[in-house]
Amino acid sequence: MQKINGIRRLIAAVALAVCMPLMVVAQDSDLRPVSKKYAIKNATIVQAPGRVIPNGTILFENGVIKAVGTNVTIPADAWVINADSMFVYAGFISGMSNIGVPKPKDERERPDPKLRANPPYKLAGITPEASVTDMLAHDDKSIEEFRQLGFTAAHTVGHNGMMPGKSAIILLSGSNAPAMVVKKDYAQYGQLAGAGGVYPSTVIGVMAKYRDMYQKAKYAMEYESHYRAGSNGMERPVADLTLEALYPVVNKQQSVAFKSENVLDIVRVLTLKNELGFNLMLGEVKQGWDVANDIKASGASVFLSLDLPEMKEEKKEEPKKEGDAKPEEKKEEKPKEKTAADLEKEALEQRQKEMIAKYYSQPSVLTSKGIKYGFSTLNAKTKDFKTVLNNMIKNGSTEDQLLAALTTQPADLLGLSATMGTLDNGKMANMVITDKSYFDEKSNVRYVVVDGKLFEFEVKEKKKAKTDGEAVSPLGKWNYSFESPQGPGQGVITITGTEGNYTGTMTLSFNESTNDLKNVEMDGNTFSFSIETDAGGQMITLEVTMTIDGDSFEGTLTAGAFGSFPLEGSKTPEK
Repeated sequence: MQKINGIRRLIAAVALAVCMPLMVVAQDSDLRPVSKKYAIKNATIVQAPGRVIPNGTILFENGVIKAVGTNVTIPADAWVINADSMFVYAGFISGMSNIGVPKPKDERERPDPKLRANPPYKLAGITPEASVTDMLAHDDKSIEEFRQLGFTAAHTVGHNGMMPGKSAIILLSGSNAPAMVVKKDYAQYGQLAGAGGVYPSTVIGVMAKYRDMYQKAKYAMEYESHYRAGSNGMERPVADLTLEALYPVVNKQQSVAFKSENVLDIVRVLTLKNELGFNLMLGEVKQGWDVANDIKASGASVFLSLDLPEMKEEKKEEPKKEGDAKPEEKKEEKPKEKTAADLEKEALEQRQKEMIAKYYSQPSVLTSKGIKYGFSTLNAKTKDFKTVLNNMIKNGSTEDQLLAALTTQPADLLGLSATMGTLDNGKMANMVITDKSYFDEKSNVRYVVVDGKLFEFEVKEKKKAKTDGEAVSPLGKWNYSFESPQGPGQGVITITGTEGNYTGTMTLSFNESTNDLKNVEMDGNTFSFSIETDAGGQMITLEVTMTIDGDSFEGTLTAGAFGSFPLEGSKTPEK
């Protein structure tokens, strides 16, 4: 019998040795790695901003960090990653995102005119009883996209309406939606977004409706409390799931996470907070520098947007090549005198440059005011992530400050510091491993660990950036969509004509109009134009910028004082 058992153990050992190489990288499936112990050695380990261990080892088992340092004993049964010259950081945390939540299709029908003034809650975009955990999809492409950047956890929210529902804190890994959830029903999510076609359809209407809902919930909660204390002579409270979902907000057990992009939105949300007294999280903040003192006084948690205007690089003079004419050989040309239009254009460009710089210097302004912040990824484009961080460094932030905003500070603001944010013993094994310092423009993410699961990424050859001489053709029909405070919009941009003389039209869903393109320009792969359209009896100018990449594009739609909205689309295949 002992001999048979010995043979069985030998067969099992051989099978284990053959299968192990196939299981080094854990995937979101029911199959688990044979060994749950991992050791990353010979790496520069950044435990937290300012705490660095050169040539160190980090050991984790069953999703928990067991040891970090230079004298770590590696168990014989651990998988070892020799990370010579690599850097290890705590996994990044998104403070407000839609990661893992597929964007719902707009299937709304035109509302009955009788319902426009007092629509049902759902039609008005008011569903605080809904939970984002019921909307999660473990295989949503956004999870993989942000994981490849180094994100391992996110505070994720719903998409549409002024009250889309309760948020959740999730891990960017899991074989099903429940397995991803760290904290369910974490906060209520709010937006200054109207329902479109029904009340409230304007920002002022949304604010009034929010005040009304909050006060109704407060009175309903107080009535229930009195009823439970002694119901003699009192009518039984009427069940209302929508109002009951706001009870935790009223009694400050739950915060409200408000999307607040521009300075006006921030002021409006702070006004609501000061009037009603709820705990506040400000997310997707883009223009907070002028109201930093008000933000600090409010005690709100802050998550800055990573979806910022493009910062154009200064053109460098090309070095002279052999054979170029000497200065004295060139004909002297008298510089043209600048016209009033030239001077005005230069002044406008300078003001635009200074304004864009403020977006990127915002983190350093908040730091100087003593305001802790994290980052929001609601509208962030993964391809621009590193560029945005590097532009922030160029405008006053340090690498340690930005690393804190990706790790320790969101962990603190979201109540996750006990398990996430640093690489310390006992913390969850969430980390990102890069082949150079993460903030090096040429660095690549090689591994990401989420709750002890290891994901490996190949280093792909980066595409050459398009130059001014490699302009793409914008011709054709482009289906587009965008999100605005009044709801989603879509239509078709049709571009015709020839290079240097492009024309076309743009259809708009909100007023069912077709509008001629004006002020058309093409610069490399960026196509821009404006249109004039009727918005409820008032003519407004919309400015559109499209950055074309093959058969798709991303860009912005700017509606003057109403703000700018992200725009995306794809080309309709020719028949």
